Amino acid sequence: MSQPDRQLTAASAYDPYDADRPLMLKCGCGADHAPQDHAAVAPDTETLGRQFMEASLIKALFPNENLRRGFLKAVGRRTAMAAIASVMPIASLQAMAQERKPLEKKDLKIGFIPITCASPLIMADPLGFYRQQGLTVQLMKTAGWALIRDKIMNREYDATHFLSPMPLAISMGLGSQAMPMNVATIQNINGQAIVLANKHKNNRDPKNWKGFKFAIPFDYSIHNFLLRYYLAEFGINPDTDVQLRVTPPPEMVANLRAGNIDGFLGPDPFNQRAVFEELGFIHILSREIWDGHPCCAFGVQEAFIKENPNTFAALFRSVLTAADMARKPNNRELIAKVIAPAQYLNQPEAVLQQVLTGRFADGLGNVRNVPERADFDPVPWQSMAVWMLTQMQRWGYVKGDVNYRQIAERVFLLTDAKKHMKELGQPVPEGAYKKFRVMGKEFDPAKPTEYLKSFAISRTA
Repeated sequence: MSQPDRQLTAASAYDPYDADRPLMLKCGCGADHAPQDHAAVAPDTETLGRQFMEASLIKALFPNENLRRGFLKAVGRRTAMAAIASVMPIASLQAMAQERKPLEKKDLKIGFIPITCASPLIMADPLGFYRQQGLTVQLMKTAGWALIRDKIMNREYDATHFLSPMPLAISMGLGSQAMPMNVATIQNINGQAIVLANKHKNNRDPKNWKGFKFAIPFDYSIHNFLLRYYLAEFGINPDTDVQLRVTPPPEMVANLRAGNIDGFLGPDPFNQRAVFEELGFIHILSREIWDGHPCCAFGVQEAFIKENPNTFAALFRSVLTAADMARKPNNRELIAKVIAPAQYLNQPEAVLQQVLTGRFADGLGNVRNVPERADFDPVPWQSMAVWMLTQMQRWGYVKGDVNYRQIAERVFLLTDAKKHMKELGQPVPEGAYKKFRVMGKEFDPAKPTEYLKSFAISRTA
């Protein structure tokens, strides 16, 4: 059976002891029991979270794949875990994590918008990653980004799901009073798309889009900056040739249905939901504009870190653990199942699976297989912040000179992210200002002013 046609259930794709490949077992849930016994004995989500930690421990102890497989084959998985637990008990390790330093605050409220970009911070709740760090977290589903901003600024939320440009904007006093914010991790990379209404299937050339109305989730969003960049590259001035309307993500599909907009650059699952509802098609994935671009982030007020450093460290570890799990393709169907319920995304599991696995219908009669459609690299590269600042300048959100490096390093906590990644045994990248390409054009974070002056269309041109 070919890979694209292989049907795996969420848990059958998740081998709790081997993140390198799926393990096909008797029951579709992945556990060693008959399918008819599933309801009685299937593990709950917190158990699956613990199993993921166990799998990570085995990989850390046996980094060589052949040695690891040989060891597990020789003694069996249960015996292996029992032996390891006798000297390094998982529960004790979890307790040690909680006891590193006393938590200043254990009961937390974390805001989120119900989109797949927030998968790590959402899944950390049902999979028990917050509880493993001694935290009791209440996830607060929120209607829109302006409300997210207001609630984190008013300290109604302790931490929140951000659009990655938002902490930069709030720290600089753009669109609100100035208040120092920090980005702990990038929640997701890629995972967005330009969607057009079905009536435009024969109008795919952006040069012909004058007069179009597009929805974006917020002014200070990667969606706004990527859409503006894309349009301008085709000679369309996003300020004069089209209308950009700020629209909460959950309302984008309804506006497409009502004919209020011609399309949107928005977050999933709403790109795929438009296809699912047969209202629109995916014109282009955001990774085709900038592969590896940041979208959403996880962060807090700077004051929260000063007042609750140990609690912040525990939050950091929780979300990094979830991101590490989310990065592994074999776990994506499980994650779709975990985040689909009403208290989280309230979306059809089939839609989420298409988004997270990258095997999806595009609304143009094709079934595409793009595993990199969405990913969850948590590294808050400071060069990403510099690029966003150049686009804020380009389109007039920032006036005058900008100290790019100072702002990027103050807001994006790359050093802290690396420290906690190392602590958790995760790969730690080198550097802080990596280069990347947007629509084929290299961005050198050491030369932001030259980059900004290179565009034919901008408010500053």
